[in-house]
Amino acid sequence: MGHRRALAAIALLTCLLTGAAVPAHAASAHVMAVWAMNETAGSTWMTDAGGRGHHGQIGREVGTGLATGYESGYRFERLEPDTPPARPGHVVSVADHSDLDPGERDFAVTMRLRTTHKFGNIIQKGQATVTGGSWKVQIPNGRATCTYRGSKGTIELIAPYKINDGVWHVVRCVRLRQGVFLSIDGRQAAVREGWTGTIDNQWPVSIGGKLDCDQVEVGCDYYAGDLDWVTVEAA
Repeated sequence: MGHRRALAAIALLTCLLTGAAVPAHAASAHVMAVWAMNETAGSTWMTDAGGRGHHGQIGREVGTGLATGYESGYRFERLEPDTPPARPGHVVSVADHSDLDPGERDFAVTMRLRTTHKFGNIIQKGQATVTGGSWKVQIPNGRATCTYRGSKGTIELIAPYKINDGVWHVVRCVRLRQGVFLSIDGRQAAVREGWTGTIDNQWPVSIGGKLDCDQVEVGCDYYAGDLDWVTVEAA
């Protein structure tokens, strides 16, 4: 599993959050969650390796124990968009906690993914109209998209190129006072200046799609593909 890679990603995120080079062992104060996603097949709980106890419930339709060579993670099978019924078993959920809300802090979420599909919400906390704002990473048309919606406004960044090529990619979505930054495989993909304000809702984190949806009035936007790991940082 990519636990070492996850820690390396945290170090890189911390550098961006603080504006200075910080060794990996010093990054722990900024780590809100590390979901290594290396549980065995049939597991029902996702462990937070970051030490803060933000464990998650794995839906029964999520494939765990994925192993291809040196990689392991979760697999989310393709579901037809906007086709009832809703499939809550397709989602991993993590209970609401202030650690997982940006509040007014600098904030970053990073993940390693692989897909050949062109739609789906990979991870989010809150939905488009919920009180307190929301944040989300999705992949419409195969392009990584990073959204922060706060009390001062919304910034959404869309990568200028597709990554649904069946190859592993690291996507990082960072919110700072100065603006929002999207990078892919360590290279800046999009950036926009501006302050989104406070983001603090009472919703769980959902991985793999929306929690409150019916596939009729509200599409569930289920992700289709693999996830190796996800980290959340704040400073």
